[in-house]
Amino acid sequence: MGQAADAAQRCATPSEQAVFDLEALKSQLMVLAVTCHSDTEYNAFIRRFQTNLAENEHELSEYFKHTYGRRSQGEQDAYITTMANEQFNYGLKQGTDFCPRNMALFDEAMALETPAELPLYAAAKELFPPTLGACAAPVVTVAARTTTSTSNRHKTK
Repeated sequence: MGQAADAAQRCATPSEQAVFDLEALKSQLMVLAVTCHSDTEYNAFIRRFQTNLAENEHELSEYFKHTYGRRSQGEQDAYITTMANEQFNYGLKQGTDFCPRNMALFDEAMALETPAELPLYAAAKELFPPTLGACAAPVVTVAARTTTSTSNRHKTK
């Protein structure tokens, strides 16, 4: 089973999974643009799929708002940054093969006949870093539990 299969188990619905798959593709293409000096290809991708990517960004934000509440923006920013960093680190491990191996992503994405095919294409690419995945539940830290417990004690007195 691939990384996307592992990540898919974490999303409650196929539509949520599609949002994360598309975000992983956009992130991977951004990493390629920076690493392989392919700004022209990245900008063409962004222009072609601008409407779809904006809708996806909105859905991703809604997911994080629903999951994390007031912490949503920070959690979303951290998730996107971590994904890009992990994809970049994976690229470093490929060394000089990274650009030649992955530049076809631009050509393949641009060859899609309709923007509606983009989420299916993204899902097939298995672009999640193995350490990240999609739709992960929020982690409750000890400090957060302590703060909540303390707040609850003050309310009951």
